[in-house]
Amino acid sequence: MRHFWILLQRFRRAQDGVSAVEFALTGPIFLLLLLGIMDYSWQMYAKQVLQGAVADAARASTLERNALDQKGLDAEVAKRVKDVMASANLTFSRKAYEGYDKVGKPENFTDANSNSRYDSGECFEDVNGNGSWDTDRGRAGNGGADDVVLYEVTMRFNRVLPVWKMLGQSQEAVLQSSTVLRNQPFATQGSPSKIICGS
Repeated sequence: MRHFWILLQRFRRAQDGVSAVEFALTGPIFLLLLLGIMDYSWQMYAKQVLQGAVADAARASTLERNALDQKGLDAEVAKRVKDVMASANLTFSRKAYEGYDKVGKPENFTDANSNSRYDSGECFEDVNGNGSWDTDRGRAGNGGADDVVLYEVTMRFNRVLPVWKMLGQSQEAVLQSSTVLRNQPFATQGSPSKIICGS
């Protein structure tokens, strides 16, 4: 029994291999944290590139020379983003409004039954010209002279490092950038809206 206690005391005083055990316990957590910071930083850099490209393209799209075709501007945004995230998949959206205060707003309607929501058959102002009442009055495309345009770009890509997969999260990330600018007054602003009742 005395021999057992001597062995136990010797074991308690032993320091050999303590660093290895400590690293085995803390190393994976530290490595996971480090990979997460690196991956997040890379995503933030990609977001800055996306925002810069979107801002440049939006400014160029307000000019008359780009009024009819923005495909070249979208291609330039895609090129700049893919220099950073080669696997990125981008989708582009433009909506035109009569003014800044109309962005994202619904089309006006006559609330015949005073229930504060649009019901089928009530009269409404068809601002975007699609023949139906919409919660967003924006017209698809770059609009015309003096229109306010909401330009949005959505970027989907696989994260560079597998840290999120190890945490049970999706490997795909989604970033979005948008800006609102007014087209130059290169012509008379059109007004395609009409009142529709009973649809």
